[in-house]
Amino acid sequence: MPEERVALINPGSARKQFSPDEEHGWQTIAPSAIPYHDYVIPPTEMTLADIQAVVYEFKLAARRAVSAGYKVIEIHAAHGYLIHQFLSPLVNLRDDHYSGPFENRIHFLLEIVHAVKEELGKEQSLWVRLSATDWAEGGWDLEQTIELVKILKLLGVEVADISSGGAVSYQQIPVEPGYQVPFADEIKNSTEICTGTVGLITSAKQAKDIINRAAADFVLIGREFLRHPHLVYEWAKEMGEDINWPPQYERAKIE
Repeated sequence: MPEERVALINPGSARKQFSPDEEHGWQTIAPSAIPYHDYVIPPTEMTLADIQAVVYEFKLAARRAVSAGYKVIEIHAAHGYLIHQFLSPLVNLRDDHYSGPFENRIHFLLEIVHAVKEELGKEQSLWVRLSATDWAEGGWDLEQTIELVKILKLLGVEVADISSGGAVSYQQIPVEPGYQVPFADEIKNSTEICTGTVGLITSAKQAKDIINRAAADFVLIGREFLRHPHLVYEWAKEMGEDINWPPQYERAKIE
C-alpha cells in the first residue's frame, strides 16, 4: 500500500574495504574466515558471542523500525550478506551447531526471525529476502530454499522475496530478462506463501505478465526506479491506466 513504509533490515556493505589498521578501517566478520575474493582481507570467524550480539542488533533494529512507524519489516538473507553466508555450505565451514546440515545452517536466521517477531505487533508484516540458489555446485539451492520457506511461514513470515546469488565470486548466473521468476513461481507453488520476484524486470508488460500467470504475487523493482524516478506514471500510461498525479506534478502529466 502506498502509504505504508518498508524497513529493510540489512547490515549493508561497502565497495571499498579499508585495512583494519587504516584510519576508518574495520575488521569484517563472517561465519568462517573465507574472503569473497583472494585479494581482500579475510573476515574473522564469528564467536558465539558475536552471533548473539548480531541477533540482538536485529532485534533492536526491528524495535526502531516499529517505533518509526514502518508496517513492513524485511530481513535481508540473500546476496551473500551475513545471513546468507550462514545458509550457504560453500562459505559456512564452522564446526558448531550453526554449520553442517541444513537444520544447523538455518539456525542463525531462525534466531533472528524469533528476535524480530518479539518486536512486531499485529500491524507489522514480516518479510524475508532469500537467494534461491548460489548458482554454484554444492551450494545453497532451490530445494533447500523451499524447505526453509516452509519453516519461515510457520513462524509467521508472510512474504518470501526471492532473488538469487551473491555468496561466492565463482557463481555462474545465466542472466536474462526475468531469469529469477521461475524460483518465485516454484516456491509459491510448493509452499503457498506470498512471493515477490525481482531481476531484470524492466517493462510494465513484463511485470503484468508475471502477475497474470501467477508466477509471483507481486514484482519488486529496484534499478528501473533509479533510472526512471517516475516509473509508476510511465508504466501507468503504457498500460492505459489513469492514476492521480500529485498537484506539484500535474503540469508535467503524461497525456
